[in-house]
Amino acid sequence: MNRAVSPTLRSIREHQETIEHLAEECLPAIGEAASVISEALRAGNKLLLCGNGGSAAEAQHIAAEFVGRFEGDRRPYRAISLTADTSALTAIGNDYGFEKVFERQIEGLAASGDVLVAISTSGESSNVIAATEAARRLGCRTIALTGAKGKALASACDLAIVVPSVRTSRIQEAHTLVGHLLCELADAALARTR
Repeated sequence: MNRAVSPTLRSIREHQETIEHLAEECLPAIGEAASVISEALRAGNKLLLCGNGGSAAEAQHIAAEFVGRFEGDRRPYRAISLTADTSALTAIGNDYGFEKVFERQIEGLAASGDVLVAISTSGESSNVIAATEAARRLGCRTIALTGAKGKALASACDLAIVVPSVRTSRIQEAHTLVGHLLCELADAALARTR
């Protein structure tokens, strides 16, 4: 019985440690990212998000919180997950290659003043990095959500929130918390300016 519990407790403790380190190391970057997002939304610009696998799900999750509601009723904000349009993803992937699936959408949907949140636990996703490069060319601000080994993505963006972990599961759990914090902080900032 104890053998079955031990890995579970170890994972719970790793989660707690990751979140504690996130609080110690990343609060300034989270606050700055929320400010960048709220300023863009206040000005009528869009929030775009992308990622692969679990990060694709997180991109959709964060976009839904901004368009729908987070914890209270308020107007919807302009947020688009570039992972949600299966026709675009499959057509672009088929015609141009998987590396272009986000870049092409950025080129078609983004405008100067928009914000791209690029999510990759490894920081090595070539299609996510290509999206950040396209966004920067168009005058968008770029924010990376990545893990401890995510230097490639972090260095490609204007701002990076680097979860201090190398385990994919712990990084993804922290990204969910970061997404919620970005919503909470942006909601508070935007409520003050209505």
